[in-house]
Amino acid sequence: MTMVTAAHHASDSPMRLFFRGALAMMPLSIAVLPWGLLAGSFAVESGLTVIESQALSAILFAGSAQLVATGMLKAGAGLFSLLLTVFFITSRHFLYSVSMRSKISPMPLRWRLILGFLLTDELFALLNHQDDARFNRWYAFGAGFSFYLLWNIATLVGIVAGHTIPQLNSMGLDFAIAATFIAIVIPNVKTVPVTVAVLTGLVMSVLLNLYQVDGSLVIASLSAMIAGYMTETYLERK
Repeated sequence: MTMVTAAHHASDSPMRLFFRGALAMMPLSIAVLPWGLLAGSFAVESGLTVIESQALSAILFAGSAQLVATGMLKAGAGLFSLLLTVFFITSRHFLYSVSMRSKISPMPLRWRLILGFLLTDELFALLNHQDDARFNRWYAFGAGFSFYLLWNIATLVGIVAGHTIPQLNSMGLDFAIAATFIAIVIPNVKTVPVTVAVLTGLVMSVLLNLYQVDGSLVIASLSAMIAGYMTETYLERK
């Protein structure tokens, strides 16, 4: 089946593979639109100019990091604290890149840079299940670029709406953040270690937020990773 799929990909034109990747990414692209609206409107509300607000999506291109960075700018946080926080929030992309290294490392530098920039939680969720033989750079580029384009369009709409619709941030658009990650995580809960990691992160995040512990997101994430790793190690030894 893998050889047939690989041969089928090889027979397709780059443009057809590009649009196939864009189509495959479309459900996640649509799901993240409210999140982009929120990012754009929140940036304007925080005092950023239209160009600065759009540049966050065009250059940083990281939804959760954008919202946190915008909030810290609004609160008057220092540059070092802002950069350190964004670094920790986006550090999971290092794990994504390590996981996809065998697929992307043989490519020319320009492709590694392009796909590295476009690598998001959504793109990783779409491509990670593919083995090296099935992976195609044009398919990945179509998926990643279409997501990037819709994210920036949603941000622009959010910027415009932030100037015209009062209290846009109070309309519950932030639920799109949770909904998007639920849609990414749930289909991948197929093994015991992953299940343990998800449940640990869920319980820890609720408890830490309930008791208002500083850094609850980081602590819950680290706890989930450790629990998943320990479970996997135990099962392998057993």
